[in-house]
Amino acid sequence: MKILVTGGLGFIGSHTVVELQNSGYEVVIIDDLSNASIEVLEGITSITGQQPIFVKLDLKEKQEVRAFFKKHHDICGAIHFAASKAVGESVGNPLMYYENNINTLVYVLQELKKLESSNFIFSSSCTVYGQADVMPITEKAPIKPAESPYGNTKKIGEDIIRDTCMVSPDFKAIALRYFNPIGAHDSAAIGELPIGVPQNLVPFITQTGIGMREELSVFGNDYPTPDGTCIRDYIHVVDLAKAHVIALQRLLNGENDSNYEVFNLGTGTGSSVLEVIESFERVSNQKLNYKVVERRKGDVISAYADTTKANTVLGWKAESSLDDAMKSAWKWQNTLN
Repeated sequence: MKILVTGGLGFIGSHTVVELQNSGYEVVIIDDLSNASIEVLEGITSITGQQPIFVKLDLKEKQEVRAFFKKHHDICGAIHFAASKAVGESVGNPLMYYENNINTLVYVLQELKKLESSNFIFSSSCTVYGQADVMPITEKAPIKPAESPYGNTKKIGEDIIRDTCMVSPDFKAIALRYFNPIGAHDSAAIGELPIGVPQNLVPFITQTGIGMREELSVFGNDYPTPDGTCIRDYIHVVDLAKAHVIALQRLLNGENDSNYEVFNLGTGTGSSVLEVIESFERVSNQKLNYKVVERRKGDVISAYADTTKANTVLGWKAESSLDDAMKSAWKWQNTLN
C-alpha cells in the first residue's frame, strides 16, 4: 500500500516514515525543504534499507498538488505533518501561518477526497486545550481559545477535517493531538534538526550541553507546580511515530468507530523543566549551564495527557522513559558535532 507523508523529512515525519517502511508500506514523501534537510532522506534509507519516493513540492501551489495526486492516484492514505510550527514566529507573522497551515491542508483534502480510498491522519496538538482546567487532559476537555496563531491553525485544521467527514461518509480521518515530542532514533541516523535557534526545550538543552549555546533560559520558577517550573508531557518521537502507523492501520482495516476520531498521544506523566534538565544531567553525566529568567508570555502552567483512550482503543502505549528519550537526543546531538 502506498502512503503519502507530507512534511516527511521533518522531525516527527521522518521517524514516522521509518516506522511505515518497517511495517511494509510504500512511502511517498512530499516536503518543500523549508524547515528540513534533504540529508534526512539518507538517514531514513540507512535505517530501513529502502529509499522512500521523495517529491520536492510546495503544498501552497494548488496546481502542483493536483498534478501530484493525478500521478500518484494509487495512494491509500495520507499522514499530514507539513506545517509551520514556531509559536513565537506565528505571533509575529500570523498570515504566513494561516496560509501555510490552512491552505495546504485544504488542497490536500480536496485531492485526497477524489481517490478511491481516503484515509487521513492529521498532526494536531495539545495546544488546542490551552490551559486545561483539569489534569490529566482527556479528549473530552474543552477546546480553549488558542494562545497563538500556530495553535489556532491546529484547531481550525481539526474543524476543517471534522466538517469534511460530516459531509463525506467515505472519508475517514483521525486527529492525533500530541503533547511534547522529544528524542531521536536509536541509530542516531535521524533526529530533531532545528534550523537556527531551537524553539523547543530539549534541542536547546543538548545544544547548550555540547557548547553551541552559552546557557539555557528557564522561563519562570514561580509557577504553582512542585518546583515552580512549567510541566509538560514529553513523549519519545519513536513511540509517537508508531502511534501514527497504528492509527493508519485502524482506518485501513475499517476498525474506526466513526469517520472522524481524536486521540491524545503522550506518556500520561508530566515532567517539569527542572526535571528534564536533571534527566539530561543524568544521561550525559555533566552539569548544564542554565539560569532562571522571567516568565514567557503564553506559556501554560501544566499540560499532560490522559492516554486511556489511545491505550485502550488504539492498543498503543508509550514505552520509553524520559531518560531514554534524553539519552537518544544527546546521542543524536553528538553525531551532529
